[in-house]
Amino acid sequence: MKPPVAPVRPHERVRHGDVVQDPYYWLIDREDPETLAYLREENAYADESTADQAELREEIFQEIKRRTQETDLSVPSREGDWWYYSRTEEGRQYAVHCRVAADGDDPPALSEDGSALPGEQVLLDGNVLAEGHDFLSLGVFEVSPDGGLLAYSVDFAGNERFTLKVRDLATGQDLPDEVPNTAYSAAWSADATQLFYSTTNDAWRSDRILRHTLGTEASEDVLIVEEPDERFAVGIHLTRSQRYLVLTFGSNVTSEVRLLASDDPLGDFRVVFPRRQGVECRVDHWAHPTDPAQDRLLILHSGDGKVNFELATASLDAPEELSVLIPHDEATRLDAAQAFADRVVVYYRRDGLTHLASHPVTDGVISAQGVEFEMPEHIHTVRPGANPSFRAARYRFSYVSMVTPPSVYEFDPASGEMFLLKQTPVLGGYDPADYVQQRIWATAPDGVRVPMTMVHRKGVTAQSPNPCLLYGYGSYEYSVDPGFSIARLSLLDRGFVYVIAHIRGGGELGRRWYEDGKLLAKRNTFTDFVACARHLIDQGWTAPDRLVARGGSAGGLLMGAVANLDPAAFCGIVADVPFVDAVNTILDPSLPLTVTEWEEWGNPIESAEVYQYMKSYTPYENVAAVDYPAILAVTSLNDTRVGYHEPAKWIARLRATATGGRFLLKTEMEAGHGGRSGRYDSWHQEAFRLAWVIAVATEA
Repeated sequence: MKPPVAPVRPHERVRHGDVVQDPYYWLIDREDPETLAYLREENAYADESTADQAELREEIFQEIKRRTQETDLSVPSREGDWWYYSRTEEGRQYAVHCRVAADGDDPPALSEDGSALPGEQVLLDGNVLAEGHDFLSLGVFEVSPDGGLLAYSVDFAGNERFTLKVRDLATGQDLPDEVPNTAYSAAWSADATQLFYSTTNDAWRSDRILRHTLGTEASEDVLIVEEPDERFAVGIHLTRSQRYLVLTFGSNVTSEVRLLASDDPLGDFRVVFPRRQGVECRVDHWAHPTDPAQDRLLILHSGDGKVNFELATASLDAPEELSVLIPHDEATRLDAAQAFADRVVVYYRRDGLTHLASHPVTDGVISAQGVEFEMPEHIHTVRPGANPSFRAARYRFSYVSMVTPPSVYEFDPASGEMFLLKQTPVLGGYDPADYVQQRIWATAPDGVRVPMTMVHRKGVTAQSPNPCLLYGYGSYEYSVDPGFSIARLSLLDRGFVYVIAHIRGGGELGRRWYEDGKLLAKRNTFTDFVACARHLIDQGWTAPDRLVARGGSAGGLLMGAVANLDPAAFCGIVADVPFVDAVNTILDPSLPLTVTEWEEWGNPIESAEVYQYMKSYTPYENVAAVDYPAILAVTSLNDTRVGYHEPAKWIARLRATATGGRFLLKTEMEAGHGGRSGRYDSWHQEAFRLAWVIAVATEA
C-alpha cells in the first residue's frame, strides 16, 4: 500500500505583511467527508505498515497484562462515617467506586486478592455506565457532606463535555436532576440542597458557575458568575473543613479567589484575594476547634518578585493583612499548603525533586518550622494523597520512583514515623534491585545544565550504544517527575535505556525554569532536549540510529520542533496528540483554548515579534527538504485540546516535502486527548506504540 497523499487546496494566510500558503488547511473541517476518508486511509496505511509488528504488539500487551494485578483495590480513605475506595476486576475495563461503613478509626484490612471488602456498597460502576459506549470518562465525583448523595458527571465521546447527574446513595438510583455540558468542578452546600457546578463555552473555556437546587429543572439553575475575560477559567470546590465554598478564577499567570460559607449557599461570594495581573494564589481554610473567630486562611501566593511563591496566613475578616509563614526562597518552589486540625502540610520542590513537610498547629498557632518527610530513595516523587478528612490523625501521601512501584504511605505527626499501607503489586517476579535509576546532566547551548532521570536494567552500561527512549514535555510549568511504569518494563527488559529530559518550560527546577522556556524564550525547551539527546549519544549510552524521542500534546510540539532542529539525532519520534500547528491555532480565537494560551505562547495576532518567533519554531511550518527520522503521530478525532487536524496536516506536509523518512498517522476515531478510556484498550494502544519504538530502534 502506498502512503496516502492529501489533496492540496489553496488557502492563504496573511499576518503582519507575511503571506503563507497552507495547502492542508481544509483538514480542519471534520464535517467534510474527504477529511474522514483521509483519516481512515491513513489508519489503514498505518495498520498495514506495522502489520509485521502484530506479534510483538500482542507479546507486549500480554506482558503488561501478566504484570498487572487485574483484580485490585485502592487504599480506602476516610470521609465522615465511611471509607471510600475503588477497585478493578479482571476482564473489566473500568473501575468500580465503593465504600464501607466506618467501624473505629483504623481503615479496613485490604484483601490480598483485591476482592470486594465485606459490607461494600457500590456507588458507581464504570463498566455499567460504559455499556453501549466505546468511551467513558468521569468528570466530577463529589459525595455530599452528609454522605447521602453523589454528584458525578460522564463523557461518552472524549470531548470533555460532561453530563452532570445526582445519585441517591441510599437507593442507588439516579435522581431526575441532570445538567448537560458541564466542566470539571462541582461542590455541595453544607445541607446538600444546593449543588454548584461549572460549565464550558464553545471555546472549551470554563466560564460560568451555576447553582442547582436539588429537585428542580436545570433550566431554573441560578447563574452565580460568568467570567467575560477569555483568558480566565472558573472553578469551584469545598474546603477540607467543609465550612467554605471556594470560587476560583485563573489564567495561566493570574488568580482571584472568593469564599462563601457552605451553610449559606444562597448568599454572595466574597473576594478574599483580588485579581492582580501576574499574581497567582491558592487558598485553604484552617478551622479553629472551638472559636470560628480565630479561623485562619492559608494563602499561597506569588507577586512582588516572589516567583517561587510565599505562604502566608490571614484572618477571614481581614484577608488582605497577610502574615508570612514561609517566606519566598529562590531555591524552593512552594506548590501547595493543606490545612488540617492539628497541622499544615506543605508540598514543595527543591533540587528538581518533590518534598513534603508537616507544620504542627499548637494552641491555634501554625508553626513556621516543618518536619520534612524522609524518603527511602534520593530519586523519587512524593505527592499529597487522598486526605479528605480535616481531623484525620495521620497524613496520606503517595511515593514512587523509576524502580519503585506507586506506594501509599501514612505519616504519623505524633511519632514522626511513616507507614507503608500498600504498594502496587507488579507480578511476574519483578525485583527493583534488577534495575538502576540515576540523575545525569546535559549542558544546553547557553551553558545551562539540564537534568535527566535515567533507568535501565542492571548490567546495561554506556560502553556500547543501547536502544533508548528519551521523553520530554517542557510547557505550562508541568513537571515530568520520576515515576514507575509497568508498560516501560517491556522496554527495559529488552535492553532499552529510558530517560526523562527535565527541560525548561517545565517546573522541575522552580518558576524561573518555567519562565525560561515560554513566550519568547520557548526555543530553550527545544534546544535543551536536543542537548540531552546529544549528551546521551556523546556519553555512549545510545547512538542516533538507536535513539527514539517521545512526547505528547505540548510535548508533541517539542517532538516536531526537534525533528526540524536536529533530525539526524534520532531514528524515530513518537508524537502523541501533538500540538504541531501552533501558529495557525494560536492565531484563531474561535478555536478551543486559543485565547487562554496567549499567556503561555504569546499573542501572534497583536505582536509581529511573537508571530515571527512562533513561526520560526512551529513544526508544521518548518518542515524542510531533508531526511527525517521515522515518525509516528497518534491523535484522536474528538480531542478538544489539540485538534486532530494538526498532526494530519503535519504528516501530509512531511510526506510532500521531506527527502526521506517513514511517516505514520494513527487516529483514534472514538477517543479524546488521553486516548482510549478502557484500561485494556489503553494497554493495546500503548503496546502499539512500544512495538513501533522497539522495531525502529533495533532494526538492522
